[in-house]
Amino acid sequence: MFKINILRKVAVTTRKSIKLVITILLSIIILIGLVVIFYNPTYEVSLKGEVIGYTSNKSELQEKINSYIAEDEESNVAFVQIDAMPTYKLCLLKKDVSTNDDEIYAKVTENSTPYYKYYAITEDKKEKFYLSNFEDAEKVIDELEEKDSANQDELGIIEKYGKELKEFTSVDTCVSELYEKKVVVRRTTYSAPSASNYSAGTSSGYVDIGISLINPVSGVITSRYGSNDSVRSHAHSGLDIAAPYGTPIKAAASGTVTYSGNAGDGFGNYVIISHGNGVTTVYAHCSQLLVSAGQTVSQGDVIAKVGSTGNSTGNHLHLEVRKNGVNYNPQNYVY
Repeated sequence: MFKINILRKVAVTTRKSIKLVITILLSIIILIGLVVIFYNPTYEVSLKGEVIGYTSNKSELQEKINSYIAEDEESNVAFVQIDAMPTYKLCLLKKDVSTNDDEIYAKVTENSTPYYKYYAITEDKKEKFYLSNFEDAEKVIDELEEKDSANQDELGIIEKYGKELKEFTSVDTCVSELYEKKVVVRRTTYSAPSASNYSAGTSSGYVDIGISLINPVSGVITSRYGSNDSVRSHAHSGLDIAAPYGTPIKAAASGTVTYSGNAGDGFGNYVIISHGNGVTTVYAHCSQLLVSAGQTVSQGDVIAKVGSTGNSTGNHLHLEVRKNGVNYNPQNYVY
């Protein structure tokens, strides 16, 4: 009899629990139905802590804002800076309240600042002309090199960014304005130099270049300026310093790199640095180049490594010192 009473109580309790669960489930279903009928799940959008509207598609709105910020090559816009990005919070919005994506977009972008990207052609570190893309700027330099312009070693390209877009110049105008005809300097004829003393370059053999140079490498001089060795058909235009493969080559003076590459002219891999006032130094036959055109270097910076590229019979540095396109004996200034 006692067991029967217990079973009855358990059955009654179970029925009550089932009824309660059913009641709760029905209430939840009814509540969800009411929410679906009267509300839409959406996102509340805030800017600097202030609610500025609602959007039903957070991803689409943010993608539109990101596209506005991103680079636009056609108008030379590198990027757009805006004051603040919006924040999103999921919420339920009454169906009679509309979303306002366009207004949100307008508020987010209204106080934006575009930054433009363009390229400056420099001469002796001074900006001369501006072009809209790197390809056109490179054409200017290439054409001036083809014309053998006297100032080609002083020219460079700098990537620029600014809030204001510069006025662009055509490639042809840049070339026409920058071209300088080389002045032919009549040179005297020299016999092979002695190991102890040699001076050449012009009839005087020396010109004040206005800067102090340091030795770019430590090594043994194997061919001096003006020598007529059997390995070449012309007087030597520089100084050869033999050193082990991979020896660091230092900038003889501070300046701007105007060329770094291999032009296929016998120099192999080489670097040209402009030091201002028409003075340039050349570092040829390198195994590795560590700087690029447009880069500023300080005296003593490692710019390349010794090698034997181009027309070379062994690991060495071919060093040239030029002023206004004319070569001078490097031993007037180093070693």
